[in-house]
Amino acid sequence: MAVKIRLARKGRKKVAFYHIVVADSRSPRDGRYIEKVGSYNPVTNPATIELDFDKALGWLQNGALPTDTCRAILSYKGVLIKKHLLEGVKKGAFDEAEATKRFEEWMIQNEAKIEAKKSGLEKSQDDELGKRLTVEKRVNEARAAKLAKRTADLAAKAAARDKAEAQAEEAPPAEEPTQVRVAEETASEPVAEDKPQE
Repeated sequence: MAVKIRLARKGRKKVAFYHIVVADSRSPRDGRYIEKVGSYNPVTNPATIELDFDKALGWLQNGALPTDTCRAILSYKGVLIKKHLLEGVKKGAFDEAEATKRFEEWMIQNEAKIEAKKSGLEKSQDDELGKRLTVEKRVNEARAAKLAKRTADLAAKAAARDKAEAQAEEAPPAEEPTQVRVAEETASEPVAEDKPQE
């Protein structure tokens, strides 16, 4: 029976979440497994990996073969380098104290890389936020200027209209129209009565 260390997909659609499992290579991807050794969430940035280091190392030493993605995860967490160093100890290349020292040095370098990546991501997020705020500030200033111009135009039109109304009220009343005068003149003339003809 070939034993593999692989991912079993969990999570809902488009939000993948994986369990790192040790399973028979013939069993389905999300089917039965022998043991769960960790979890992997690729949605977060950087990806969240939780791994039982000792269980994973034990399965690797017993001959379990990791898939490509699991190999990358195990390498990232230092399981593969620990296995490599322990094999060096078995062959007599160096003693266990030297292997532990090398592993700790590697872990310090790896943690430094991870922290640098996290700080770089935080800085890029801060820079992006700053850029978005400056763009939004420019847009708000342009809107405020446009609104101020429109308000000034409306105020100028209202002032001109008020001035025209004030001038119309101050002007002397116009003379009566000529049609009214003509009607008065015709009313003052005596009306000739029609006399019957004999």
